[in-house]
Amino acid sequence: MRGAAMSLPAAACGFVLFLLSLQVIQGQNNWGVTYTSTQICAVKGSTVEIHCSYTYPSRINATVARTFWFTKLQDKEPVDLRTDSKYLGRVQYSCHEKSCTLRISDLRESDSVVYKFMFTTNHGGKYSGSPGVSLSVRGLQVQIRGSRSCFSKTCTWAELKCHSSCSLPGRSSYLWYKNGEKINKETSSYSDYFYPPDSYSCALNAYKDPPSPSVCGHGHSCNTVMYTDRSVCAFKGSSVDISCMYSSYESITSKFWFSPERSRRWQNPSQPEDLSTDSQYTGRVHVETERGRSTLRISDLRESDSAEYHFKFKTPNFEWRSSLPGTTLTVTDQDLQVQVIWSSTGPKLICHSSCLTDRSSFLWYKNGTMIQGERSPSYGGQVDPADSYSCSYQKYRSTPVYAPKPFSVSRTPPGDIMKNDSVTLTCSSDANPEAKYTWYKGNQKLLIEEPQLVFSSIQPSDSGQYYCSAQNELGRRTSEAVFINVNYAPMLPSVSVSPSAEIVEGSSVTLTCSSDANPAANYTWYKENQILLQGPESIYHFTSISSEDRGNYHCKSENEFGRTNSTSLLLDVQYGPKLPSVSVSPSAEIVEGSSVTLTCSSDANPAANYTWYKENEDSPKASGQIFTITDFRAEHSGKYYCEAQNRRGRQNSTLHLIVVAGAWKSAATGTITAVLLVILLLAAFLWIRRKKKSVTQQSKGGERLDNRAQINMGTAATQRQPTEQEDDLNYSIISFPQNQEDALYSNIRPPQPRRHTEEQDDGVDYTTVKTENASSAPGTRRQDDFALYSTVNKTQH
Repeated sequence: MRGAAMSLPAAACGFVLFLLSLQVIQGQNNWGVTYTSTQICAVKGSTVEIHCSYTYPSRINATVARTFWFTKLQDKEPVDLRTDSKYLGRVQYSCHEKSCTLRISDLRESDSVVYKFMFTTNHGGKYSGSPGVSLSVRGLQVQIRGSRSCFSKTCTWAELKCHSSCSLPGRSSYLWYKNGEKINKETSSYSDYFYPPDSYSCALNAYKDPPSPSVCGHGHSCNTVMYTDRSVCAFKGSSVDISCMYSSYESITSKFWFSPERSRRWQNPSQPEDLSTDSQYTGRVHVETERGRSTLRISDLRESDSAEYHFKFKTPNFEWRSSLPGTTLTVTDQDLQVQVIWSSTGPKLICHSSCLTDRSSFLWYKNGTMIQGERSPSYGGQVDPADSYSCSYQKYRSTPVYAPKPFSVSRTPPGDIMKNDSVTLTCSSDANPEAKYTWYKGNQKLLIEEPQLVFSSIQPSDSGQYYCSAQNELGRRTSEAVFINVNYAPMLPSVSVSPSAEIVEGSSVTLTCSSDANPAANYTWYKENQILLQGPESIYHFTSISSEDRGNYHCKSENEFGRTNSTSLLLDVQYGPKLPSVSVSPSAEIVEGSSVTLTCSSDANPAANYTWYKENEDSPKASGQIFTITDFRAEHSGKYYCEAQNRRGRQNSTLHLIVVAGAWKSAATGTITAVLLVILLLAAFLWIRRKKKSVTQQSKGGERLDNRAQINMGTAATQRQPTEQEDDLNYSIISFPQNQEDALYSNIRPPQPRRHTEEQDDGVDYTTVKTENASSAPGTRRQDDFALYSTVNKTQH
């Protein structure tokens, strides 16, 4: 018989009792199973739950592969309860973490056995908990307690007790039936006058099906009806038999089957209609009655035939009522399916339907071809994951079951994937039972067990290879990998310099432009706004950096999706002072007593410090680029030099200031110059004249003169100058070494008449500038001379 489901808690339903509530632990070496109770008693037709928890050593680094319950062994191996045809459709497992619950519905007395739990690990270990849980299934019974006679009414006064060998909750509510009719009594006992034809049964109010077997109020012969099955399920279009056992204290005058649902549609519901006369069942109903047993057969079943069916009989003085539950028929279109269950030997196939019992005969098919000799609800052959399997019952065929077939991962949208796009990977596998999915990125398992992997806003870090696996009870397959490449425009570049310390002229320096981009960026280097280098390289290198390389640098990073510029980086190249340049102001005539300014300038980084020195003096004359002598006198004559210095080196330049004759010497100088010019012109004239004469004499055959001698004579005449006049020459020339090509000339004046006085000073007044180069290493010098000649006129006293 099949009864309605019933939950376990006694406070809610009051029909299941745990005789022992002690926790029982069985195990060793950290392997163990704990049962909540070892003995359980439950009412027939109800539902029971059996609980346990389990442990195993954490040191073995294993995971649980399988958990199941069993009651018997086959070839010394436990048989999963779900594969036992006796429990088909009545067993469910509910496991979470390290606890597991067995739920059995529609309990039968044959379910009274010992149940044990087993688990296995992925390392091949397995453990079974003993002694297990002993289940006792008992039905309700009506007991008749002390009675006395009621002579006037030919009756027996007695007390009835609704009883079960399983202890029932004290506050349970009960139902009582008298001759199939419900009476208003809700306690566990009922007292009344009992007449010989009357029968009684009871049930728990929270669980109305099934009631206890009927008992006679007096003696052993009374009016009763007992249905063979409380519920029946059948396929649409098939036939079904609904049976009952009946008895009567008197002779039966009429009997028939009816449906209360149909009776409510009639004009007189108290008078149900025989199904044989119902137009809905015309030609589809047949009743067989023999020796207290009646069978209703309904053929060509329709879904509208789903209803509760009752048996009714009448005697001259009695009519059987219909409050007592009959047989419920469920007609379904098709729910035949192959259930896959794992056993100790691998997957097990069971042809299952809520409308079929273990007495049914089935056919099995492999890849669409019928397998000869297979009639059992359980397929007994070896299951190959590469094949498909199905079963059939009469004209109904199940959907085939098979392991996941080859598949691949699809991606949406197609084309280039940009940063922040929404991207979905779909793993769709053809499998029955439905596959469970697991996603992987490279070799890393992701915590996603859905057929779709969704990136709502994909990032560059999500780039990589993805694949998924699909697995059901028959097998497992893995898809090919799909590569996700997230594109994006260059991020803001950063510019770095190596070495990061101070940069010294002549050293090797590298600039690096760093920018994250996909695809890889191309780079353009700039100094200020001038392009230096373009290409895929992100490095700009100075083998030997110079002071001219000092400036602001930046780079541009670009790919097909965008471009961006870095911030500027100042490249500061340090170097020792270059050769200083010196100057005298005023550059024209310097009058004695006037102010003379000497200026020294040198290119250097960091900026140079300047110090002025005079020859043969230990202490500096001044510091700074400018040295001013406010009242220039003869004693100021001498050799001056300036030194430019920073922490990278030093350089020197020398300046000669010498005071000579006064103002009249300037006039003499002009006179001497004029005389020399006249002598040179005269010598040239004489030489030309002589040459002409020599040519004339040669043409006349005269004596030839030696041209070389005449030239030498002319040269000698030219070279012979009055030495006493040389002291009257005044001139100023500035010449600079090291590729300084321009000469600075100053104060060239015509000669003036010379005065021969006792006050006149002898000699030439001039200024010589001599430069001394200092190497970058302090303390070493290289001297370069150049002349800065300057007239210094003295005032006459």
